[in-house]
Amino acid sequence: MTDHALCSTVLSDPKIAIIGGGLTGLLTATLLERALNQLSSSSNTPQITIFEKSRSVGRLATRYRSDSKTDKNWQWSFGAQFFTAKTADFQQFIAPWLDTGLLQPWCAEVVELTPASNNEQSPNIQSKEQWDAVHARYISKPKMTSWGRELAAALKHTTIVFKTRVAPLAHDLQSQNQQQSQKQTYNQNSKQTELFDETGASLGWFDWVICTAPNVQAVELMADSGFAQQDKITKPQMQACYTLMLGWDDVRKLPETLKDQLAPQWDVAYLNSAILDRIFIEHKKPAHGELLPSVTIHARNDWSESHVDDDIELVKEQLLQAAKQALNWNEDSAPSQIDCHRWRYAATIVNKDTEELGILIDATKQWIVSGDWCAKGNIESCYRMAQQTVKAIMQTQ
Repeated sequence: MTDHALCSTVLSDPKIAIIGGGLTGLLTATLLERALNQLSSSSNTPQITIFEKSRSVGRLATRYRSDSKTDKNWQWSFGAQFFTAKTADFQQFIAPWLDTGLLQPWCAEVVELTPASNNEQSPNIQSKEQWDAVHARYISKPKMTSWGRELAAALKHTTIVFKTRVAPLAHDLQSQNQQQSQKQTYNQNSKQTELFDETGASLGWFDWVICTAPNVQAVELMADSGFAQQDKITKPQMQACYTLMLGWDDVRKLPETLKDQLAPQWDVAYLNSAILDRIFIEHKKPAHGELLPSVTIHARNDWSESHVDDDIELVKEQLLQAAKQALNWNEDSAPSQIDCHRWRYAATIVNKDTEELGILIDATKQWIVSGDWCAKGNIESCYRMAQQTVKAIMQTQ
């Protein structure tokens, strides 16, 4: 099934709200626009609004700093480092951006790295694999955020409202603030929902409301709404992740562990560590050769979750000590740039016995709860949940 061949039902100028401007929200809007436009008997125009609480879209986070001496940048993909495309539908979907070069396969050399146990030892590095084009990992250039912005720019019938927090949905009537009389947030007769922001201001009436927030936030948004599948939102378990970002002023200042003369040479390291999970060398990625030496390190999710409420400066010191053991720098090869970020909801716990949740639908209210956490927690899951959402909307009208 393609994203176009969903249903022949015609919606009458549907007004659709999407809560969250991450990839799930952007892909849902993209597929909705395509599905409605492909209905040959329809001249209707969808009216889609994405409400995003931050200033940008996509969630494929990139951070950079500029060096005033060279005008070059350090750059870190401190969210998702890459994504895969294992299904034919998703491969077909991303093909146009592969053709333009915005998306590129990353054929990284991957190693296993065991940190040194003391300052007199070197870390043990063993070749693990090379990622290839057949089972490709894809990155976006020049930044991981670039693809999300391209998706947003291509939307023709979608308005993105930034820096707007949608208030929790209500079951029937609720007072939004002292200046307003009680407002009806769900109209049973018209199957429309009125959304409000956190100040109580109306955001408009919508035929469908799609929540793509992380499940912990979705629980809060739907808590008093009477959502038919509220109990299922908490089933997927999510864990935190800390990311350490390191930079050096010049490749000559890199520790020996990161230099190209090292055998084996590597781009990505899987760590045998109680704290750290993976190391990514940013300046060795495709089309990233102009960067100053930049390295992104992800902590283990279980360790991050157990320290999620710790003071981030203390966490940074622990991560830095673990990174020093892994990369074996000394006073002359220590990083000049150090930063740390905490992702509170970073990874969905998935194992072979876990049944995939899929999107959650309240057909009576015409509300949908979606997100990558409804599947495997990766970027392809964003696309698959967007597909499910569009199919549900087109088939239940």
